[in-house]
Amino acid sequence: QVQLVESGGGSVQAGGSLRLSCRLSGYTCSSCSRGWFRQAPGKERELVAMIYPGAGITHYADSVKGRFTISQVKAENIINLEMNNLERDDTAVYYCATGQGWAGLVTDAHYVENWGQGTQVTVSS
Repeated sequence: QVQLVESGGGSVQAGGSLRLSCRLSGYTCSSCSRGWFRQAPGKERELVAMIYPGAGITHYADSVKGRFTISQVKAENIINLEMNNLERDDTAVYYCATGQGWAGLVTDAHYVENWGQGTQVTVSS
């Protein structure tokens, strides 16, 4: 059984930093996309950052480029999201996700196979 177990998140002032982690428990696809989406109140779920090991690709949403860094610890099947210089618009529930095996680099929530439970990130001014 696949479980995506997230940790981290919380509240921070604008300009601050947070780190999210996700353990991909029971997940065996080493080449499939894995990363993070987020959903703010009243908005659709959107991609934040994704790693596609099958092609050695790391992809970021334009809104977080230069501020967020996604990484993985392969031996422990963990992905991390380091978030720096946080802005109020980064406030959202952040979801760990893995992509459908056939979908390549997943940037659309419709092609996500597994979701974490979500963790709240709140940025105040």
